Amino acid sequence: MKVLLDLQYLNVATTGIKTYMMELAHAALAYPHPDIEWIFSHDPETQSADQTFKGPQSKLQRLNYHLDYFRWKEFQLPDLVKKHNPDVLICLDFVSPVASLSCRRLTVIHDAFFWQMPQNYPKWWRTYFLSLIKKGLKEDTIVITTTEYSKTSLERYLGKHHPISVIYQAPKTMENSMDSTFLEENGLGSQKFFLHIGTFDKRKNLPLFVRAFDQFLQKTKADFKLVLAGGPGQSAQMNDFPIVEKLIEELGLQEKILLTGYVNDDRVKTLYQNAFAYVFPSENEGFGIPIIEAMGIGIPVIHSDQPALMEVAGDAGLAFKTGNQQDLMEKMVILILDNDKINSMIRQGLEQSKKFSAQKFIEGFQNVILKK
Repeated sequence: MKVLLDLQYLNVATTGIKTYMMELAHAALAYPHPDIEWIFSHDPETQSADQTFKGPQSKLQRLNYHLDYFRWKEFQLPDLVKKHNPDVLICLDFVSPVASLSCRRLTVIHDAFFWQMPQNYPKWWRTYFLSLIKKGLKEDTIVITTTEYSKTSLERYLGKHHPISVIYQAPKTMENSMDSTFLEENGLGSQKFFLHIGTFDKRKNLPLFVRAFDQFLQKTKADFKLVLAGGPGQSAQMNDFPIVEKLIEELGLQEKILLTGYVNDDRVKTLYQNAFAYVFPSENEGFGIPIIEAMGIGIPVIHSDQPALMEVAGDAGLAFKTGNQQDLMEKMVILILDNDKINSMIRQGLEQSKKFSAQKFIEGFQNVILKK
């Protein structure tokens, strides 16, 4: 059975979807199935390294990207289907071609944010993108999503016209070396610190985390820092980075909170390996890959009780009430006072992380692909 994997979106993907796409491509090669022949639309490493549409862009550059994306989905990808005649087409970025195709489709819709949080997206763009998503859900399509929470959410907005399967994804492979000089350069050599890695999207609740950290310092007088690693939100409406910067200044925490910007994989691993704990205060997630990355490296995780994070963390994380600054602060205090709790969370986290392997990830797709 021939399977065509659409990897075009890697030329702009920078966060969770990039990890999803790269790890699936790697797993397809690492764990071949005798009945499946994989065809990649692009070389994943080359496409991921393409800088044409990454970084700050003018309105003209953004328009050119949208035209390029539309041209790919509606013309070039259907032509590729005709060329290779696959049995299955997998689109990993919400959108499948509107055109009728001669093959089955697996379309990955990672979450329901576009429906749940309309205030975070430009109105015209959201309308256009939702139209592309819905028009591509045709013929013999199976929707793939990341958690049972996302499945329930999508059924609310898409109905049950197409079956939805849950496949848990794999965390980023971290076989790269660490960058210890990065710690020294930023005053983290022997410093205990809480960590968050990800964009400054509004749904991440990072201003809440900053306020809770300030409250934690006042209550405990502990010598801790907070590291917020990642780039700005994906649009002006979604971006909390300026708000966080202003809040840090207002609270006088310039020496206590480090904003690293985007960090490469070497530095991501270095931060995970040296953090006291990972904190994930998000109000809405489809999966929450940093939870598994942190647990797999062996640090305790505090997370909001948002359903997808509860599903992924199981009983291995320490949950606080979503949006509750006081509760988050109290959970941070618990960790510095209870070594037994930390050790127990680390053990449980290592076990929980084993449920999310590359082999299980690709086997989930193989099972759906081969199911008659």
